[in-house]
Amino acid sequence: MLTLSLPKEIRHDVAGFQVLVKLIADTKDCWFESVQIDMASTTWFDADMSAAFGALLHRLHDNLNTVELINITPAVSRILCKNGFLSHYGQEKIPDQYGTTIQYRRFDIKDERAFAEYINRDFIRRSELPIMSSGVLKKFQESILEIFSNSVFHSCTKQGVFSCGQFFPARNALNFVVADLGIGIRQNIKERRGVDLPADKAIDWVTRPGHTTRKGPIPGGLGLKLLQKFIDANQGTLLIVSDAGYWRRSASSTVMQKLDYPFPGTLVSIEINTADRHSYRLVSEPRAGKNIF
Repeated sequence: MLTLSLPKEIRHDVAGFQVLVKLIADTKDCWFESVQIDMASTTWFDADMSAAFGALLHRLHDNLNTVELINITPAVSRILCKNGFLSHYGQEKIPDQYGTTIQYRRFDIKDERAFAEYINRDFIRRSELPIMSSGVLKKFQESILEIFSNSVFHSCTKQGVFSCGQFFPARNALNFVVADLGIGIRQNIKERRGVDLPADKAIDWVTRPGHTTRKGPIPGGLGLKLLQKFIDANQGTLLIVSDAGYWRRSASSTVMQKLDYPFPGTLVSIEINTADRHSYRLVSEPRAGKNIF
């Protein structure tokens, strides 16, 4: 029996990811083991971190371990029952009275259509999003779908794609997360482009114009670049974790750093600034709105 404890808070920041990658490192050699995650001290868990946590626990299950979450505090239980995460670990869902959650889901690699329906129903059409023209909305949706496609084709994940989100009214933030358990960005660009970079700089490489690992006449990598452009205009945040790299774009400024241990795949987190009252359109669309996108 292996028992590991979580700290007081798990938030979608560097400290939160450091906790999860440490948990991954502590369990990477576990096979046919009983693993308990003790959450007695945890009084806050950002609901959108369920995607990363779920990917970690799924990896443990795939290694034929038995995983149990124990001593979950009432506050955290309410959060993770509302978004359906704990229904995978023996607890019942509870109604999301205020409609703040985007339900935790795991998608098989062949479920791109189901993922498209999920983001369209649960994320793209939310009233908290800034006003977007039909053209911008289509590009925004395509950008998120490309993240799913990258998880399947570039990261070579076999364990599915994990997603969830959360609206934080007090923060004026709507967060949406997609995570996979693939080879990661650093390894991908090394194998496909022969570019060998530290994990954090590898993430930065794929966000640069003209940089893609896709070969052939069809351009790739536009999804992250369009999301970055939108996030800069919206004054939101784009966060990417892959391998031991942590990359965060906010207020048109980028922060990169290395995590103590690798995340076994790639996670993309989009934080929309819901206090944004601008409207967005494509340059090619009839003039309307305050921002040209």
